[in-house]
Amino acid sequence: MDGEELTEQETALYDRQIRVWGADAQRRLSKSHILVCGMKGTVAEFCKNIVLAGVGSVTLVDDRVVTEEALSANFLIPPDESVYGGRTVAEICGDSLREFNPMVSVSVQKGDISSFGGDFFDKFNVVVISCCSAGTKKLINDKCRKLSKRVAFYTVDCRDSCGEIFVDLQSYKYSKKKLGETVECEIQYPRLEDAISVPWKVLPKKVSKLYFAMRVIESFEEAEGRKAGEITIGDLPALLKLRKEICETQSLNESHVPSILLERLVMGAREFPPACAVIGGILGQEVIKAISGKGDPLKNFFFFDAMDGKGIIEDISNEPPNK
Repeated sequence: MDGEELTEQETALYDRQIRVWGADAQRRLSKSHILVCGMKGTVAEFCKNIVLAGVGSVTLVDDRVVTEEALSANFLIPPDESVYGGRTVAEICGDSLREFNPMVSVSVQKGDISSFGGDFFDKFNVVVISCCSAGTKKLINDKCRKLSKRVAFYTVDCRDSCGEIFVDLQSYKYSKKKLGETVECEIQYPRLEDAISVPWKVLPKKVSKLYFAMRVIESFEEAEGRKAGEITIGDLPALLKLRKEICETQSLNESHVPSILLERLVMGAREFPPACAVIGGILGQEVIKAISGKGDPLKNFFFFDAMDGKGIIEDISNEPPNK
């Protein structure tokens, strides 16, 4: 992302941000290219934030047609059905994002993201994946890892009023202020498959129950051949049976995956807009950190539950400690 300096127009538009994080950070943002797959409410919040911050370009992938569920939390989709005209969710959201900041290039890519080759992902600095199966997320993460350059990889999901963010920045170097001095830091991140393969019995007892619940639901959806989020309250008995089996295999007490939490996650098929705002805001903040190289990035999971208002960071990996 080295290269051209900020234009006069960019300097004028982003003046307040430049005063906060500096011209170099804004230049990096203005030259960055972001790929976003899955335009649900949380991702809409994220896209709004990074477009207003002034990234260089955003490419959207979501071939779904607009449904009532899509309208419930995604404010980028206008309620006027006359503008749909058989267009995809990504195309309609793209129109709204261009209005937020005409200086940001917003484009749409059609197709199944799991079929895209490495050359496609090589065009981006950041890849954000949502509304996909665990298998697809791991596949895209691995494709990003095989590239010659470092691509920041994120997954984000919101179910009911709960949400999860996963971060893989590979080998990430950044600077931060400490006691008035600038300190250079480095963090090693695991890929998604390695992170979720860490045996549950070796994890600290206080690990967020949302972590375990999300893994059980993902396992159920994959076993049943469901799309991400394609689960209902009618699946609860089978889900509880799978929880028991997984907990026995992982040598973990079932109390770490409360029945009431699983019930909430399968009952709330629609995202809770206030939760979308919080999770999308945190994701936007983290992506800006990764691009600018300033500030402590989270490693490597973030969980939020609107029921108690708590945001929790969990480091789930077998990687060496931060330097």
